[in-house]
Amino acid sequence: MNKYDLIIIGTGSGMNIISPYLQAQPGAKIAVIDKDPPGGICLTKGCIPTKMLVYPAELVRQLGEIAELGVEVAIKKIDFAKIMQRMHHAVDPEIESIRKNLLAADDVDYYPHKAEFTGRYRIKVGQSEISAPLILLCLGSRPAIPEIENLQNVPHYTSDSILELKELPASMAIVGGGYIAAEYGHFFSAMGTQVSVIGRNPQFLPAEEPEVSALAREKMASHMNIVAGHEVIAVSEKNNGKIELRIKSGEGSETTLAADALLIATGRQSNSDLLHPERSGIAVDQNGWITVDGRMETTCPNIWAFGDANGRHLFKHVANYEARIVYYNAVLRKKINVDYHAVPHAVFTYPEISAVGMRQSEAIAAVGAENLLVGFQRFWNTARGEAMGAKDYFVKLLVQRPSGKILGGHIIGPQASILIQEIVTLMYSGDQTVNPIIYGMHIHPALSEVVERACSGLMPVAQYREQMDKGLL
Repeated sequence: MNKYDLIIIGTGSGMNIISPYLQAQPGAKIAVIDKDPPGGICLTKGCIPTKMLVYPAELVRQLGEIAELGVEVAIKKIDFAKIMQRMHHAVDPEIESIRKNLLAADDVDYYPHKAEFTGRYRIKVGQSEISAPLILLCLGSRPAIPEIENLQNVPHYTSDSILELKELPASMAIVGGGYIAAEYGHFFSAMGTQVSVIGRNPQFLPAEEPEVSALAREKMASHMNIVAGHEVIAVSEKNNGKIELRIKSGEGSETTLAADALLIATGRQSNSDLLHPERSGIAVDQNGWITVDGRMETTCPNIWAFGDANGRHLFKHVANYEARIVYYNAVLRKKINVDYHAVPHAVFTYPEISAVGMRQSEAIAAVGAENLLVGFQRFWNTARGEAMGAKDYFVKLLVQRPSGKILGGHIIGPQASILIQEIVTLMYSGDQTVNPIIYGMHIHPALSEVVERACSGLMPVAQYREQMDKGLL
């Protein structure tokens, strides 16, 4: 049995710990295990490759609206193969660089194999068995596959395999109504594919604020068929090569839909079953996510789980943050708990979406409607927003009274992922209040004024609802 000082399973955010660990423990020996291409989900299958794809799609949509500004253009050609090649040319060398560095590192043994526990602190990897007193589980996740009759007999893609697509399909059915489905629906529809998105939840993008979801659906429905509140119950491949989906509404009625390609985008599931964590005394929850305490430690001392492994927030920036917490606790032996009060995210569709903190229903449950203020402002009501022709888009802010503490922020519109950062940063400041936005100087005319004006027009929840109902906002 090979013995190490540290074993890291996964080559995503766990890699952030190697260098500081070796500085703190000179001469230590580390084993790094990953059955998949090195780099983690973000690099190999998620954030980076998908953003390489959706940016050209964003430009296509912008050009489609530019005539309203007095500029007429025509898109001569969309080279799908070139767009995919550009993505691979950016991602593949990075993967190879990480692989070479792992193989060349003197202090690291790299095992590109599947790992599974054989006992407490003991892991089988390939034909070897290794052990360490400190183990980090950053093993990512994999696409969740729903129970759909005959799916195993029908050609289909997941968010992992779709990146290998060589030819643009004329039509595509996407099963799922969340972030992954929305972003790929945006991309393929902009490329020219006839897209249908079928989601089981009645609300498209159910994790977003209802007003955001409603506007996103309205805008995106002009480019694709969005079917919410329906479940795909069976699929079949027809003689003409088409894939037929049998879908069922919440009321029980059934209909069919046909497409040339099928993408399953119903979220992610845990990889822990591949690891057999129970053999080392590591507990998992009912969905298979590894159970951790507030410091990221599992039920087995000195084994820690972060990133997708614990299932709390499946975002790369959260995994990076959790890796830092694990380093403080596992290596430096501090006692620091994670803090998720301001976890931001963005959905890179057209329109772009971003959010941080609580939704309105969550804020009401936390502090009471009487202690909540809502700020709301349309992009169009700022000089820059009007110049951009940014119709209907908005910023919504949730603030506790009387303290002025920011509880949440929600943005839909151009540069949403950038505009949210002002709110995120203040939620990590000393008193977490809106005052720096209200009293701070904002460039005029810049799009950031829409955030400032949302903060300057705070109103009680009842007033906000009334004005929304009357169409006054």
